[in-house]
Amino acid sequence: MATQFEAQVRQGPDLVVLDLHGDINSFAESALNGAYAEAEAAHPAAVLLNFGDVSYINSTGIALIVGLLARARAAGRKLFACGLSEHYVEIFNITRLADFMTLFPDEDSVLAGRSAPEGAV
Repeated sequence: MATQFEAQVRQGPDLVVLDLHGDINSFAESALNGAYAEAEAAHPAAVLLNFGDVSYINSTGIALIVGLLARARAAGRKLFACGLSEHYVEIFNITRLADFMTLFPDEDSVLAGRSAPEGAV
């Protein structure tokens, strides 16, 4: 059963965080794009996508994330991801999303900048 998608935007110390909740599929498009637009309005140097409460991402959801990545790159903004399950870390590596955004195990690792990103060699 699909879980309705929601996204909350909050200002972190050095970046804007999008807390993502539910399934990322075609039904998530409006909420995801709206949250990202709200984040962009703050003109942050970086945006963190927190996937800690995301249970499912389908191919349409991956395409939506690619769209956010394109927007970030066009604006010269870094895009980070955290909280992905092992399965989705693998998917991000297979699809090469991980080549263009840094993956971290959790938000604290991003903020501290101390942990090596997941999948780092």
